[in-house]
Amino acid sequence: MQSTLSTVARGTAFEQRSLQLLQDCFSMSLRRVGGKSDGGVDLIGWWWLPFSEPRSPPSTPSTLSRRRIRVLAQCKAEKKKFSPNYVREMEGVWHMHAQAHSPSARTSELGTVALLLSESTFTTATLTRALGSSVPFLLMNLPPPTSLLPVSPDPRAEGTLGEVGSAFWNPTLGGAYGLLRGEFDVRWERDSGGGGRPGLWCRDKRVQSWTPDNIQGASVGEFGKADQ
Repeated sequence: MQSTLSTVARGTAFEQRSLQLLQDCFSMSLRRVGGKSDGGVDLIGWWWLPFSEPRSPPSTPSTLSRRRIRVLAQCKAEKKKFSPNYVREMEGVWHMHAQAHSPSARTSELGTVALLLSESTFTTATLTRALGSSVPFLLMNLPPPTSLLPVSPDPRAEGTLGEVGSAFWNPTLGGAYGLLRGEFDVRWERDSGGGGRPGLWCRDKRVQSWTPDNIQGASVGEFGKADQ
């Protein structure tokens, strides 16, 4: 029982850490799903990406000129290396959700991204499977925080995100003919504390992380619910 509880607690902690990091560093507004009826999804929500060309008049904050993309995420807090079986499983989840949900007309929803987050590294077979998939995949390795680093309640503080990880996306997502039209790059950025965090770049310029949750008093009707 103790082992089971420890595994559940570890998984929940990793989901919470992933959710916070993605909002603070990657412009994703997600919520935890969990439970036996989660449909194979741990986190669900939206990725708020800026248009590559400014579309706001000078009087409008540029941060509001964003398009949203649906995100379906699975989190794996396992010590063993990430298996390609998880990629195949996520492909099935993605197709199931794609058939069940029609695009929203309220904002520029461009499609759905399959996001896989892992505390352990990805095997070569896993990366090969994801890179060749017709599903838009983003894979992110988030190593567990190092116990030697100081603990801080602010996940943006230097050193609190643990060791430098890695991030990969396939051509279906980030390629010139993919969902993002080759306009963005994902880079892992080191900090002075020896750790790191993922960063999003557009045409060699760092994209400031933003979600509707960052706007005080923003109405749900204006931006849409992040957990729909």
